[in-house]
Amino acid sequence: MMEIGSFIKLQRTKQEKTLGELAEGVVSISYLSKIENSKTQASPEIIKLLCNRLGIQIDNREEELIKEKLNDWFSMLFEVNNKEEIIKAYEEIQEILDRNLSENLLLFEIHKIRYYLILGEYDEAAKKINELKGLSNNFDSLQQFYWYKFRGNYYTALSDYSHAMQMYKKSEEKSGYLEYDLEEIEIADLNYTIAVTHSKLRNTLEAIEYANKALDIYMKLYNFLRCAQCHNILGISYRRIKMYDKAIKNYNLALHLGKLNNNRQLIQLTNQNLGYLYSTKGNSIEAIKHYTEVIYDKSIQPVERLATVSSLVREYYTIKNYEETRKIVNYGQELIEEISDIESCRIFYYVIYTYHYLLTEEYDKFEALVKQDFLPYLQKHEDYASVIIYSKLLANHYEKIHKYKDASKYYKEANFAYEQIINI
Repeated sequence: MMEIGSFIKLQRTKQEKTLGELAEGVVSISYLSKIENSKTQASPEIIKLLCNRLGIQIDNREEELIKEKLNDWFSMLFEVNNKEEIIKAYEEIQEILDRNLSENLLLFEIHKIRYYLILGEYDEAAKKINELKGLSNNFDSLQQFYWYKFRGNYYTALSDYSHAMQMYKKSEEKSGYLEYDLEEIEIADLNYTIAVTHSKLRNTLEAIEYANKALDIYMKLYNFLRCAQCHNILGISYRRIKMYDKAIKNYNLALHLGKLNNNRQLIQLTNQNLGYLYSTKGNSIEAIKHYTEVIYDKSIQPVERLATVSSLVREYYTIKNYEETRKIVNYGQELIEEISDIESCRIFYYVIYTYHYLLTEEYDKFEALVKQDFLPYLQKHEDYASVIIYSKLLANHYEKIHKYKDASKYYKEANFAYEQIINI
């Protein structure tokens, strides 16, 4: 159970009371500090006075109800259910815990990190992390497992995959002490999350290792949707090391499982991945076939369709089918108009308008966009694969208009980006 001193400190912090405000007329500030940091054992009378001032009770009459409601809420967060239901359950639990000392209070507070991330409230998640740091030394192994995992989720949300991996590996370490406290699906989820993070960091062999670990558990649990997600990671990983037959096999398994679950999101993600694989192999006909499956599917969010449109534009332009390129560029511009948050699709905006300016022969605008905006954006986000593509596109343009010095500069940019990929 949570130490009473830690509980008082947590509630005081949440209520934004100073040590002096809580201690006044009850104990000295220094004595309250010792209580909060478990350096002294206060009498029951003092504890009662402090809890009364905070408006909380220290009996356990509602403990079973709290535990039941918390487990339901934790499950909602794990599967990312309806946000309105998640918020309603949270508010109900918060109201109960504001007046009770519960042995599950710290787990609830730690899960708030995940809660805020699901709602997209990253500042609140950061605030909760900072609030809990002072208590983290007192966390047990289960609390530490979630503490590190959700902090990893936070860094993932910020696209800071190196720090995310550090947190996930610490969470994995704690899971070794929790053989009987964690369900297998929790272990599988952590393995899958680590696989995805390794993939983001281009640690391909590690991504394969952890995706297979997760897949083994998901297969045993007949969780075919999660199996399909693992097959997608494996497909991406095998494509990167040019084991194309294995990549296609995993993508086709993901596609099959997506269809069994009638999950359009997963089906079209796999089509996007298959399109990219065939594009990498130089098979534009197959790439276009898979990309086209995605772009007109209205069940897929505009931002995700726009991602595939960007790939399709590049594919048509590469094979010099400028009429189809123009059609898809126009469609991409229509999708951009539907999206209110331009930052969520900044990279696709750049792709669409790069080719738009080439097709309309607005070369000054093309050069300015790629040099001043697009390439710096890609370099900032360390998207070296795209840096290669668009540096070469710019270099080819300069070569055609006999600006060989500029062409040489951007061919060198492409070579440098290629070296970065090799080094990752």
